[in-house]
Amino acid sequence: MPTAASSTDLRSRLRARLRDEWWAVQDVGHVLHLRASTVRRRRTVIGATVFVLITLGAAVVPAYLPGAGSGDYAFNLLLLMPTAFAGFLMLTLASAVASGGGRELVPRDQMVAYPVSPTTDHLGALLLAPLNIAWLLQCWLLLGSAAYARGSGGSVPVVVGAFLWVLAATAIGQVVAWVVEALRRTAYGLAVVRVVGLAGLATVAALQLTNHLGNALDALPTRWLVVGLLSGFGWRWALTLVVIVAVFLVAVAVGALPAHLTARLQPREELRVESGRYRARPTTSSDFAALLRVDRASVWRAVPMRRGLAVLAVGPGLVSLAGNLPWNQLTILPGLVASGGALLFGVNAWSLETRGALWRESLPVTPATVFAARAWVLLEFLVVASGITLALAVLRAGVPTAAELSALLCTWLVVVLQVLSASMRWSLRSPYAVDLRSARATPAPPLAMVGYSTKLAASTTITSLVFSGLAQVDAWPLSILVASPFVAWSVLRLLGARDGWVEPAARARVVMTVAG
Repeated sequence: MPTAASSTDLRSRLRARLRDEWWAVQDVGHVLHLRASTVRRRRTVIGATVFVLITLGAAVVPAYLPGAGSGDYAFNLLLLMPTAFAGFLMLTLASAVASGGGRELVPRDQMVAYPVSPTTDHLGALLLAPLNIAWLLQCWLLLGSAAYARGSGGSVPVVVGAFLWVLAATAIGQVVAWVVEALRRTAYGLAVVRVVGLAGLATVAALQLTNHLGNALDALPTRWLVVGLLSGFGWRWALTLVVIVAVFLVAVAVGALPAHLTARLQPREELRVESGRYRARPTTSSDFAALLRVDRASVWRAVPMRRGLAVLAVGPGLVSLAGNLPWNQLTILPGLVASGGALLFGVNAWSLETRGALWRESLPVTPATVFAARAWVLLEFLVVASGITLALAVLRAGVPTAAELSALLCTWLVVVLQVLSASMRWSLRSPYAVDLRSARATPAPPLAMVGYSTKLAASTTITSLVFSGLAQVDAWPLSILVASPFVAWSVLRLLGARDGWVEPAARARVVMTVAG
């Protein structure tokens, strides 16, 4: 009787499976090294250092602020901690689902010739989760709230647990995102996903209108986790950490299964856009209008732009609507949404055409007109996304004072121009050849996105906090006075980016890069 292992031997197949998965884990390191070689090292180190310093500051500094651990505000944060844990999980779910399972470590068209496993893709998407501006801000907010709620005497256990929960929630969101993306790629999956999404929104709205949303949030399992973390160092705290770490490890391992299923299916939504027919429109009256039409089509027809707009515009608005945020706290929303919109394509705005950039350069239009059209379309995208968020947020904010309304509008104007000028400058200075047709594509390499995310988060958050303080001062012209130098500086920097684009050598470098 033969004793050699055969293809039907369960142990042999299991060993082969484990060996393949281990190779997939090793491939993540190889792919990361490949991506790192395409990014300027000095800027990457600076961006990563700033990211680490801000994270450490968010976890440590609030614990030493006045009122930390003892004031009424600290007590309210303790009561809201389970809701904050659940809210972060919902955020990661929405972000990963919108990006089709998470961001790509390497674009799919570049990896066709390489045997990269879907497990490698899954693990790479987990590593790229912090590139989301909403993820960064919510992570910092969660760590800072935990530190402030407990104060300097007992913040370490809670902050450690909160950080581990961030990792676990991200892994859970990745699993759900892969499942949803696999469902989207089935025959009627797209309709099913939309119906389920609308049903979820309707359920949340019904709970809010009937004043049962708070009870539903209190019933979530995150309450047990928070109670365990607040108990301090001890067996209950250790048990809570073990549960969180176990959830994280299980989610990382299970996420590879739907990732493999998704890889076998065709992206129906993206293929429908590329193979669709579009009726020709009448000739425009000016070169600017013609370029504007082309740019708008390249943005609004793209699957990642539409999904990203839905998450950026509706998500924060619903959160603020459910939380009933006051007017002085709404100033954080425009910067959050505008920064997220820039990370969808604005930080590398000239990459939208890819090889079509060569054709576009042959058109008989001035370079300044091309720049104006691209900047205007990006401005429209940022204004529409942040405008929808604010429209939802103000529904329950009540009637504002003149100072609150002035501060909010000035914040909106300032952060949109800040993000616009920064995006156009970065697009000229550091262009990349990327394919933004995929729902999982990023406009720049992962390490470059870390730097962009950190810079945008830091600048817009500081600006929002300035105007949040001005909203509490009973002098509405003060916000306009403070906003004036911000607006003037952003406009000057935008004009400087325009002058750089007009230069033939700089424009040729950008066009040849994005077309490659």
